[in-house]
Amino acid sequence: MSNNTVILQSIITCPLCQHSKEETMPTDACQYFYECENCKIRLKPLQGDCCVFCSYGTVKCPPIQENKSCCSNN
Repeated sequence: MSNNTVILQSIITCPLCQHSKEETMPTDACQYFYECENCKIRLKPLQGDCCVFCSYGTVKCPPIQENKSCCSNN
């Protein structure tokens, strides 16, 4: 196993209300939508990003951490 351990926890921050919540990222699928539990806005990735964790999270999704293509880029 390499020294590059994949981090599965990321804190998503809503760009509208600034509410933050730690979430566990899926390892077998991209998470394209995320609903803020505070203001109920439905977030989707920013242009050029593969998932909501890459756009609004403190940690990029597992495939990106491993320098692999994320499923929405296929």
